[in-house]
Parts: sequence; structure tokens; C-alpha cells
Amino acid sequence: MESRLLPTQQFQQHKPDDECRCSPIKLAAARGDLNEVRRLLSQTVDPNEPPKGYYGQTALQAASYNGHLTVAKILLAAGADVNAPGGNNGGRTAVVLASEAGYLNIVSHLVSVGADINYPPHQYMGRTALQAAAEGGHIELLRWLLDQGADVNTPPAKNRGRTALQAAALGGHADIVEILLHHKADVNTPAVRYHGFTALQGAAFRGHCRIVRRLLDVGADVNAQGSYYNGYTALSAAAECGHYEITRMLLDAGADVSATSGNKKWTAAQIATFRGQKAITEIFQLNKQTNIV
Repeated sequence: MESRLLPTQQFQQHKPDDECRCSPIKLAAARGDLNEVRRLLSQTVDPNEPPKGYYGQTALQAASYNGHLTVAKILLAAGADVNAPGGNNGGRTAVVLASEAGYLNIVSHLVSVGADINYPPHQYMGRTALQAAAEGGHIELLRWLLDQGADVNTPPAKNRGRTALQAAALGGHADIVEILLHHKADVNTPAVRYHGFTALQGAAFRGHCRIVRRLLDVGADVNAQGSYYNGYTALSAAAECGHYEITRMLLDAGADVSATSGNKKWTAAQIATFRGQKAITEIFQLNKQTNIV
């Protein structure tokens, strides 16, 4: 079993590599250099230069992600496409990037000029604005997006995708989990095939006991199938990371110790043994002895 970065970490760590491919207007926008952006636009530089590289951004996306509202307004006035997709990995629009970073002022302005908060996520690591806000733990922004009609149950990206609830559960954002459940978020949306988690699996993986308990209380499927590639059941996720209390909680809720996970088809006990999680291994040994008796 290999260690893995979270999607946002994978996304962010590639961005510096792409900066060297950025055009002058994209770099100026990212840095918030208002005078340089104005100078370049006066020279008829296209504000809609397409993103380059897997994680590339348009000038508007760069300004939005880095919190430069005035620069974003100037680019929009010059004709920047508010709903242009980003690079091939993530494909994140300006409003998604601003939501990811937590800039409510920028998100609200982008929406006021036509940004689509329910723009479907790119198939690889994509997010909607609501999913991005949930993942980042931006509670005020998330409330605002819900008030504007953001869809709480938009299907996630096919690869490394997260619903808003899955993202919040994985990130340990208990207050956001409550808000999303209040807005009828589906607690049992399946994990996507590649690098996916259900909400319960994500909370179990990261050791968020309070969220695990809450999700079980509202009907989360303790034995939901994990992602095919590098996936986990909730029990194997807890075992992988050595979360003793959560492992016990899941077993008490009826977790199947014989269930296998992902393409490697390992049980939770096999994962715990491989990872050297002795306390977890002892739980499974005791559980087996009890069941025999």
C-alpha cells in the first residue's frame, strides 16, 4: 500500500513548475501587479490566453486564486471569460479556484458577472465551487454558495473526485459536514473508481472520530465498497492509519472484517499487519477469537 497526497496537495505542488510557462500577463495577474496588467492590456495582450501545462491557469484564474480582486475586475472588463476552464489537471474555473482559496469577495463578484457555481467538475481532480469550499473548510463562503443555489450533490470528478460532503469529511470540517447534511447531502454517494472515498471512508482514513460517529448516526454504509484503485473500506481506512477508536467504532457498527479493498484485495487485518499497526492487529485477533467462541 503506498502513501498518498490529498488532491489539493497534489494540485498545489505542481503549480510552481507551471509558473515558468506562464505568459507575462498571467504572472502579473498572479502577483497582483495592477500596473503591469494594465500596461499589457493596453498593448492588446489577449486576456484569454489559454492555460499552459497540466496545472496552467488563465490570467483571471491566477488573479482569483491569489486574491487580487481589482486585477480580476480589470481582466473581466477587458473581456476575460469568467467560465474558462483551467489546465488539463483539475480544469478549475476562476470561481472554483477562488472558492478553494476562500475569497468570498472574489467569488461573489465572479458570480455577479456570470460565473457558473454549478459548472461540472473536470473529470480529473475537478471540483465545483461548493466542493472546493468544503474541501478548504471555508464555512462562510460555503453558506453563501448554498444560498446562491449551489448543488450540494453534484457528482464528483471521475478521478480523485469528491462530493462536498466527502471533501468536508476527509478534511475534518465537522461544522461543514453538519451544514451539508442539513441541506440533504447524500451520505452514501459512492467513492469514485480512482482515488475515491465515501464520506465515512474519508473521515475514518483521517481519524475524525466525531465525523465518523455523526455519519454512522445518519445512515452511512459502514461496508460501502471503496475505490477500485488505492481504495479502502471504512474499516481498512482506519486500520491503515492506526485509528484505534474508529476501528472499534466501525466494528461495533457492523463492519465486515472479511471485506477486501481496492485493486490489491487486502482485508483490513492484512493492511494493519503490513503497516505495523500492532494495536489494530490485536483488535482483529480478539474479534476473531470472540466470533469463534
